[in-house]
Amino acid sequence: MCRCNPNRRTILGLLATAPLLAACKEQTEGPEDIRWGRETCAICGMIISDARYAAEVRGGPDKKLLKFDDIGDAVHWLSVQEWKADPDVEFWVMDSNTGADWLDARTSYYIPDTISPMDYGYAAVPTHQAGTVTFEVMRATVLLRGLATGCLAQEDWKTE
Repeated sequence: MCRCNPNRRTILGLLATAPLLAACKEQTEGPEDIRWGRETCAICGMIISDARYAAEVRGGPDKKLLKFDDIGDAVHWLSVQEWKADPDVEFWVMDSNTGADWLDARTSYYIPDTISPMDYGYAAVPTHQAGTVTFEVMRATVLLRGLATGCLAQEDWKTE
């Protein structure tokens, strides 16, 4: 027979520490919160401050997550990764309507001619609307245009 008889204080203490222990484990899927005004874009080094245009990419052998201040920067960064076509790559973009909801970048639609942080000119929305374009159209246009002038040289881009 077990002589452990945990009291209420012990149980509450264990329950209180459980979220802290879970937070220590590195996340390997899904988007993560961005500390607005504190974290920087992986490709241009600028502070990510406008939630409506943020993007995240998770992939590669270690499933690292990188954060971007503009969907165009994320498109360019992913385009040079060896693992870009891996079906496990996650690509997230913030809903420009709410600035609070992550969307799958590949299934979202994009409003062109928008003033965005790096001037790629696209804002993501969850559903098709008059004048929106698909991910593939947005991606092709961004890659054809090239990097924004404020971006760092490729050898200076973050990789983790």
